[in-house]
Amino acid sequence: MAPEWSESGDARVRKAPPEYENWWRVFDDPILESLVKTAYEQNLPLRIAGVRVLETRALLGVVVGEFYPQSQNGLGGLEYNRISGNSIELWPPGQDNPGLGYTRGNLGVGASWELDFWGKFRRAIQSADADLLASVAAYDSVLVSLTADVARTYVIIRVYEDRLRIAHENLTLQREGLRIAQARFDAGDTSERDVQQAITLLAGTQAQIPFLETGLQKARHALSILLGMPPGRLKDRLNGRRGIPHAPLDIAVGIPAELLRRRPDIRNAELQAASQCARIGVAKADLYPAFSLNGAFGFAATNAGSASVGDIFDWSSRIATFGPTFQWNILNYGRITNNVRVQDARLQTLILNYQETVLRAQQEVEDGLVEFLKAQERIGFLGKSVDAAKRSAELALMQYRGGSADYTTVILAQQSLLSEQDRLAGTRGEAPLGLVSVYRALGGGWQIREGKPFVPEDIKSVMMERTNWGDLFTDPLELPPSPESGTSVLRSPDW
Repeated sequence: MAPEWSESGDARVRKAPPEYENWWRVFDDPILESLVKTAYEQNLPLRIAGVRVLETRALLGVVVGEFYPQSQNGLGGLEYNRISGNSIELWPPGQDNPGLGYTRGNLGVGASWELDFWGKFRRAIQSADADLLASVAAYDSVLVSLTADVARTYVIIRVYEDRLRIAHENLTLQREGLRIAQARFDAGDTSERDVQQAITLLAGTQAQIPFLETGLQKARHALSILLGMPPGRLKDRLNGRRGIPHAPLDIAVGIPAELLRRRPDIRNAELQAASQCARIGVAKADLYPAFSLNGAFGFAATNAGSASVGDIFDWSSRIATFGPTFQWNILNYGRITNNVRVQDARLQTLILNYQETVLRAQQEVEDGLVEFLKAQERIGFLGKSVDAAKRSAELALMQYRGGSADYTTVILAQQSLLSEQDRLAGTRGEAPLGLVSVYRALGGGWQIREGKPFVPEDIKSVMMERTNWGDLFTDPLELPPSPESGTSVLRSPDW
C-alpha cells in the first residue's frame, strides 16, 4: 500500500476519514437520493447477489452436517427366499429333495461416522464459512457499483439536459442572425451567401439536437434498468429539480490502507483466498488413513424350521454389529499428492489476484481524484471562455447589423459560443462524475444494507412457498464485526 495518495499535496484533498456511507448526499439532490433508495430496493442484479448469500449459507449447513455421522439409516425389509433343492444336502439319502423356501424379515438402524482425525471436515467448514462471507462481500460490491452507477447515470442525464438547453438557446440566437441576414439581403445590402451561411449554421445546430436527445433517452433507459423498472417509466421521477449536480470543492479520502477494510471487492478476494487455503487441508487429509465407526442394531426373524417371522420383536431376535474401520489409499499413483498441488496452485493464484485487486483499488482512487480535481480547474477556465465567446457573438451580430462586419465573423463567433458552452456543460458534469468515481473507488455505499435482509420480503414469500427455508429467513445472518474495526473477517470456530 502507498503511504498516501499522489494528490495529497492538493489543499482540496483532505486526509480525514471520508463520509462514504451515504456519499451521494454531498450533492444535496433529493431526486438522486430517492433514485438510490429505489435502486437498493428493486435492482435485480442486487437481488441475485442476495439470493446467492442464502445459497452459500445453505451450503455451509450441508458442510457442517458432514462433521457428524455421515450415514444414519433406518433399515427394514420382508423377503421370501427359496434355495434350490440341487444345491443343498439336507435330506436323507434316497429321498427327493424338494428345495427349501422361507420368509425373512428385518428391522433396525445403522450408522457410519468417519472421524475427523486429520481435520478434513473442519477445513471444509472453514472453507464454506469463508465462502459465505465472500458472498456477502460480493453482495456489498454489487451495492457499491449500483449506487455509483445510479449517481453516474443521473449526472449524465442532467448533462444531456443542459446541453440540450444550450443548443435550444443557440437556436434562438442563430434564428435572429438568419432574420437579420435575410432582411439585409432583401434590402440589397448583402449577397445571398450570408443567408445560406446562416441557414447552414442553424441547420447544423438543429441536427445536433436529435443526437443529444438520443443520448438522453438511452441514459434514462439505463437508469430505469438500474432501478428495476421497464424503460419509459422514469420521466416523472426526474421532474422537479434541474441542472447538473454541484460537486463540493474538496473531498476527504483518508489514507490508502483504509481500502483494505472498506472495499468489499478486496474483502471478497481475501476471503476467496482463505477459502481455498482451507481446501488444501481437505486435500491433504486424503493422504492419511480415514478412520470410521460403523454400527447397526435391529431385529431379524425367519419362518425356516420352527421359527416364525412374527417373532421379530422378541429380544432373542436382536442383531447388532459395531466396530471401527479404516481406509487408506496407499497406491494412489500420485493422484492425491497432485490434487494437493492443484489446490496449492489455486491458492497462489488467488493470493496474486488479491494483490492485484489491492493495486487496482489504489489506481481507481487516484484516477478519480485526478478527474475530480482537474475538472474543477477546467470549469474555471471554460467559464471565462464562455463569457468571452458570448460577448464576441453579441458584438459580431451588432457589427453585422450595422454593416461593419461580414457574416463570416458572425458565424465564427456563434460557432465558438456553442462549442464553448457545450464544453463547459460537459466539464461541469466531469467534476461530479469524478467525485462519484472517487467514492466508488473508496468502497462507499454498501453500508446502507447493514441491519437489513439480503433478500426482500416479496422474494422470501415466493421461496418459502416452494421450499422450507427454516431459520435461514427468520434468523439474521451472524456476520463478523464491522471491517472498520480491523478484526479478522473469518468467524469460524478454532477447531
